[in-house]
Amino acid sequence: MAKVKERWDFRVASEKDELVRQAAEAADRSLTNFVVDAAVVEAERVLADRTQLVLDADQWESFVELLDRPPQEKPGLEKLFSRPSVFTAS
Repeated sequence: MAKVKERWDFRVASEKDELVRQAAEAADRSLTNFVVDAAVVEAERVLADRTQLVLDADQWESFVELLDRPPQEKPGLEKLFSRPSVFTAS
């Protein structure tokens, strides 16, 4: 069993505390395991949303089609990038 290295200490509203305790008991798990596992699942979901792109088969085909298109000429961008940058010294 892994040795615990960190401790979480926070306050929670009574209603939320009771709800989470009931859910942990219903799941036949300790409060600590229930809360940590729920927090890890939410953390993975939040981070995956920023690091993974999940598409079904049709969406994937559309995405690949867009990526495979040749670049379009954008005269406005060409003009913009030909000007000196506002971030470099004159």
